[in-house]
Amino acid sequence: MIKKPRVVIIGAGMAGLTAAHKLYASPNSNQLFDLSIVEGGYRIGGRVKSSEFCGDRIELGATWIHGIEGSPIYKIAQQSNFLHSHRPSELMNGFTQKPITVAEGGHELNPSLVEPVSRIFQNLLNFIQGEAVDEDEFTSQVLRNCNSKFRNGNVSVGSFLRQGLEAYWGVVKDCEEVKGVGNWSKRLLEEAIFAMHENKQRSISSADDLCSLDYNAERDYNQNVFSGEEITIGGGYSSVIECLASVLPVGMIQLGKKVEKIEWRSDGLERAHVDDDRPVKLHFGDGSTMAADHVIVTVSLGVLKHGIGQNRGMFNPPLPSSKVQAISRLGFGVVNKVFLQVQRNDSRKFPFFQMVFHKPDSEMRSPEIPHWIRKTSFLYPIYDDSRVVLSWFTGKEAVELESLSKEEIINGFSATASNLCNRSENSGGKEFKFEKVMRTKWGSDPLFLGSYSYIAVGSSGDDMDTLAEPLPGNSNLDSSIPIPPLQIMFAGEATHRTHYSNTHGAYFSGLREADRLLKHYELDIKLYH
Repeated sequence: MIKKPRVVIIGAGMAGLTAAHKLYASPNSNQLFDLSIVEGGYRIGGRVKSSEFCGDRIELGATWIHGIEGSPIYKIAQQSNFLHSHRPSELMNGFTQKPITVAEGGHELNPSLVEPVSRIFQNLLNFIQGEAVDEDEFTSQVLRNCNSKFRNGNVSVGSFLRQGLEAYWGVVKDCEEVKGVGNWSKRLLEEAIFAMHENKQRSISSADDLCSLDYNAERDYNQNVFSGEEITIGGGYSSVIECLASVLPVGMIQLGKKVEKIEWRSDGLERAHVDDDRPVKLHFGDGSTMAADHVIVTVSLGVLKHGIGQNRGMFNPPLPSSKVQAISRLGFGVVNKVFLQVQRNDSRKFPFFQMVFHKPDSEMRSPEIPHWIRKTSFLYPIYDDSRVVLSWFTGKEAVELESLSKEEIINGFSATASNLCNRSENSGGKEFKFEKVMRTKWGSDPLFLGSYSYIAVGSSGDDMDTLAEPLPGNSNLDSSIPIPPLQIMFAGEATHRTHYSNTHGAYFSGLREADRLLKHYELDIKLYH
């Protein structure tokens, strides 16, 4: 009896389920392949995880469909009626409140102070991303002064933005000295407002420091973003995951199967320890093994970084040096969310706060505000009239957040909200307090070790292409001794050059690897594109 080629997909997230969906649903492929998905956790979805908090639907992982025109995720959600829900859900109506900018000490800032700095930040960011900028002489002069210093070499987004702020200060000519508020000078306020926007951009990119985010890659990335609205899914992002999994037969997905080691054949020599003459052998944490002809690896870039570390040996033999270097150069950050419930006896509508803080090392900082909150930017209700509010953390602060107790988080935010509301009319003269909290822990979860990828200074989209190349490579296949092809394949958002960091990239990478196998076996690859 001729054995079917055995395909094992590691990971039941967006990339893995998309690949499985395509392979299983394509004509005749389910008769050709012996297909399995092994998932280290006890749920499907990966970095897509819808949940509930205090009666409201929330997203602990992927939240937005970034552009609906041409988006396969939007198409699935639309066709399956997942976009709308009668139940309250996170950001179900986008951002409807106008933000209120409040500086440490409870000083509500006049828009006349906030808007010029916000506008120059947005123009600088638009310039980096290749978008239209204001054409007034003031903006043009700032951009000319800034851009003249960044013509060659590796340039970071952070260094360009900071140079832009310096150029802004060099161009601004105040007719009279404008006073600050409290212990804030005007210049300190401007810098803190600018930093507030930088921190928002950190959470978008997942870079701990924008000075590690590559300038040229940011522009290239933005040119490939889908156009149209950015929306959330009222029925929950996990509904898309469940839709992809719904066509797969019971038993195809095996939960609780964490892969510890992947053995493969980089040469033409036979390996007696590989079962059934299949070239790949997976070793699981429970001591079991599984042989395969083709393995699609969809684990996060964070897991790959950990797996290539010294004395870890996730792959045997080790990955080629070109792939190891690509994995090492690419950036992979931690972004976490904190959901808080306002005390039940408080009937006030919580404002949309833009938070402006003194630097953590400033002598003027308020001691009651924890240092780990000082690089957050926003605290806002997840929808109108909700008593659940949300804040985002990135980088070192996101990692630290994971080790804090719930009591420390609640007390820290209550103290911060009290400080910000000290003089704010929007608080009704009364401080806000919180009683429940839920936070994500993507950094410490061994199945992810972070949130999503970015192109760091020193890396490029070429590294993502290198990461996506299957093993063995073409040079190995030229050997005089036959080597089974496509033993190890790679998918996931970090393997997609133009849509990395989001679910679109994960989806397209899953399709890519499924198509690669179908083409290898000369099956139809047009379905579901």
